[in-house]
Parts: sequence; C-alpha cells; structure tokens
Amino acid sequence: MRQPDLPGRSPVIAENGMAATSHPLATQTAVQVLREGGNAVDAAIAASATLCVVEPHMTGIGGDCFVILAEPDGSVFGLNGSGRAPAGADAAWYRENGHARMPQTGVHSVTVPGAIKAWEVLADRFGTLGFDRLFADAIRYGEEGYAVHERVGTMWSRYVGELAADEGARRHCLVDGHAPRIGQRHRWPALAATMRHIAKKGAKGFYEGEIAAEIVATIRAKGGFMSEVDLAEVEADWVDLIAAPYGGHDVLEIPPNGQGITALILLKLFEKLGTGALAPDSVERWHLEIEAGRLAYSVRDHLVADPVAMTVTTDELLSDRHIEALAARVDRKRRVETIELPAMPDSDTVYLTVVDRDGRAVSFINSTYSAFGSKVVTPNSGVVLQNRGGCFTLKEGHPNELGPRKRPMHTIIPAMAMQEGLASVSFGVMGGAYQPMGHAHVFSNLVDHGMNPQEAIDHPRLFWNEDGTLAAESGLPPAILQGLEELGHGIGACDMPHGGGQMILIDRANGFLVGASDPRKDGCAAGW
Repeated sequence: MRQPDLPGRSPVIAENGMAATSHPLATQTAVQVLREGGNAVDAAIAASATLCVVEPHMTGIGGDCFVILAEPDGSVFGLNGSGRAPAGADAAWYRENGHARMPQTGVHSVTVPGAIKAWEVLADRFGTLGFDRLFADAIRYGEEGYAVHERVGTMWSRYVGELAADEGARRHCLVDGHAPRIGQRHRWPALAATMRHIAKKGAKGFYEGEIAAEIVATIRAKGGFMSEVDLAEVEADWVDLIAAPYGGHDVLEIPPNGQGITALILLKLFEKLGTGALAPDSVERWHLEIEAGRLAYSVRDHLVADPVAMTVTTDELLSDRHIEALAARVDRKRRVETIELPAMPDSDTVYLTVVDRDGRAVSFINSTYSAFGSKVVTPNSGVVLQNRGGCFTLKEGHPNELGPRKRPMHTIIPAMAMQEGLASVSFGVMGGAYQPMGHAHVFSNLVDHGMNPQEAIDHPRLFWNEDGTLAAESGLPPAILQGLEELGHGIGACDMPHGGGQMILIDRANGFLVGASDPRKDGCAAGW
C-alpha cells in the first residue's frame, strides 16, 4: 500500500464495468457507453475516438491499431490493424535518393492508416453499437471544443515549428501560429466532420471517396507514393496470439509484425535469471532487467518484421533453447559491452483498457507513431497522417527492409494475462521502444512484488538513451544509480518519463475490477 502522506493515488475498484485511459474525457466516454448498455468493445472504440480529438499528438484516425480481446468464456482474439507501405514504395528508391535511414517525418514516412478498418472489423464482430453512437463524444469535442490538458499541452508546444511547415497542420493543429495553451478551448471542426462522415458511411467513407482522394492528393503532391488503391485494399487481420507463462499467468501478446514478442522474451529471461525473487528496488534487479532487455531488443532489431519476411519463427525465438542461450550471455556482476545497442524508435501512443460487467476484457492501443505522426495533415479533412514507415530499415536484405505493401516492425503492443483460462489482467504500457520493457517490468511488479495495479504502474522506470546511457526517472534512489555505475552502466539525463500505462485487474475472488492509470499522462481509471 502507498504511504498516504506522499503524492500518489489508490487503485479504483468497481463492479459493473471499468475503463482506464490516458485522458479523463476518454475514460468518461467509455464509462458512459458501458452505463448505457454497451459492452467493452463498444466502450474501447468510443474512448479511442475521443482520444483522437483530445490527445491528437498521441493518436488519430490516420494511424494504426492493435487489439487483444478476451471474451467472458475465456476465448481470446487478436486483431492486427497496422497499415502497409504503399505498393509503389521501394527501399532502393530511398537509398538512391540519399537516404541512409527511413525518413521519420514527411510523406515518405507515411503508411496506410489501419485504425478505422480495425475499429470496424472489431465492432462488426463483437460490438453492439454503431459508429454514430461511438463517435458522438469525439464529434462533439471536435465541434464544440475541449480544454487542453496539462501533459497534452506541454507536449503540443514542442512541435510548433514542424507543424507550421505543413499547410494542413498549420490550419488544424495551431492557433494563430502557436500551440493551444494548457486550459484553452481547442476545436477541430474538420476532424469532427470527417468522423461524422465515417459514422454515416462506415470505413468505406474513409478509405474510398473524397477523404481518401484528399489523403492521396496530399501525399502525392509532396512526392509520396500512396494511391487510392492502397487505401481501398486496407486490411485488419485476426491473428493467433503468442504467449509465455509468468507468475502463474499466461501473458498474451500480438505476434509480429509487432514487438510484443520482445516482452515475452524479456519475461522468460526474468524467469530464467530469477529477477522476481530479488528486492524490487535492488541494484541487482535493475541490472539484470537492463541486461535482459538489451538482449531481447537485440533479437527484435535483427529478426522481428512482417512475418512474411522473417527468417525465424516465433516458436524458435521463445524456445527454451534460445532463452537459455540469451541468459548465458548475462554477467550478474558487470555490464556486458558486446551486446549491441538497441535501436530506439520514438513513439507517441495511447493505450486503453476496458472490462465490462460480463468480464469481457479489451486491451486496445492506437497511434500515429511520433507526435502528430508525419507532421502532414490533410488540409480539408483534418486527418493527421502517421509516420509508421519510419520503423522500416533501408538495410538491404534485412527482414524489416521497406518493401511494397509490407507491414513495418511495429512498436505499439497491447497485452493480456490469463489465469485458469480466463482473463486476469488487461494492461499495456506506451512509449515507443520502451513498451516491451514496460510490459515486463510492470507485470513483474504486480505478480512478483505484490504491488497493486496502481503501485505497479507508478513504480520508477529505467531505460536507455540513444547513446546507451541509462535514463533514470527521478523516483530511482541515488544509491541505485551509483550501484549501476559501479557495474559498468553509464547514467545519462532523463528528459521525459518513460511511457504511460493502464491496467485493469479482474479480481474474481471478490467479484470486483481494480483499475489503474499512469500519472505520467493526464488520464485516470473509473468504473461503476
């Protein structure tokens, strides 16, 4: 339990339904949908739609989406709503035109947005309400305005220069050339009108017709490759989930092209190395988690990609033989210098989770990748186009090399834990490259160290800077950092907190839901 005279908050406990999102308005949207009789799928889509308006630097309808759904009977489903590179995209063109790495902004970083298709596929199979109801709050906030919250406004102000360079971004994302102030009312009527059109026409209203034509025209006017055929052929695919046992649970992740397999490799390394038996704030725990992370991320960087291009299977990567070989490289007394520095893709993402009164659990993540994605926004429809193509590599022959209609290695990952065949914990941690480490660290906090969901999320975090030094959040005691330095780890600056997360624990013994939301964002958990 937390010490009540220190900053912090208790987990939220409710019975009939629970939502945890990164913004209070989205949490309110989800809970209201549940109270009206919608299920967790309805509530999750509605919350995500609201977030596309009120947290626009983190997510949008021009981005991608992944979902894990656990039904009340224990059946589980994974949905991959990540878009593909345009059919006309070719790594050779980028190399021939002087690109040593994939552009991280602009039209050459844009991939087909998969989120709206994923929302429709999910709603058609498991939802009970139409887009007209699910988009209602988002449309209202776009038309009437909403107050810019503190973390949103702080981040928004960092990107004024890049947003000002694009006509659509300047029109829709800035106010008189500036980011909206914290507490200021902000409207996005063009986006509201686009969402109203999608609510009436369905996903086809986005991927075909005038909105699709404008997306393509905007991209091609700046030299990009996307066509209307690329948009019309978008798919969201049901996939078989991958899993690893940990702490009496089976932890589920979406398979590649997502990096969820990295989280499972980490958990298996934690188990092999015995990190869960160590004191939660010991130097040894942090050292072993960091070393395990460097190994797991190295596997990701070399081998994880669109599954059609991978040279190894997920079973091979999660095999005991592979985990033992990785664990053997860890030195408990020293940082191993020969482990390659992981790539550090940036990301701005929303993760949310909803559980309804029937026990249906939804783990849901939606993103345009970097803040405001590609920094390209359609002038009339107000769609922020994602820069997910920035996750490809231009290294010739690499499994994740850019290719026509190929999905990139993807950072955004939802998670779900199962116990005795039923959902036990629905959770996720945002933050680009940090996400697999976040999943493993937070879940270990919960099951190994007896923390409640809010404590598990609040706990300090440690990750890498691009130069390989460790970026320690301010909650880590100086003695821990000194101990890590003595083991050979460099300590650098930590300019921003690592990610953000949400969690709902399903307490079947007492019949309640226990929710938590990360203080690193503006959000909250709420139930009824």
